[in-house]
Amino acid sequence: MKFHLFEARTEVHIRKSLDYLQEARLAWVEHQAAAEHHAALAKMYAERISRIEEEVKMPHPPQAMPSRQPPDEMRDELERPRPESVVVYPSRTSR
Repeated sequence: MKFHLFEARTEVHIRKSLDYLQEARLAWVEHQAAAEHHAALAKMYAERISRIEEEVKMPHPPQAMPSRQPPDEMRDELERPRPESVVVYPSRTSR
């Protein structure tokens, strides 16, 4: 009669180790994605810094910004009176 006292425990440990391995691989993929995202952000900010530094170094003043007035066709719509935003329903007695 052969005892398999420790073999069952070994299978449980192997399964648990495989679960840990899968969890570690998933965490690695997530961290790789986050690292790529942060690298892209770092590159974007480096480009932004150099662009702003170039603007600061300009000897001439920046051009005046255009006025923030809406186009003429939209101005008519903005000046037109609007209906009430509250809808008034007739009372039940008038139905």
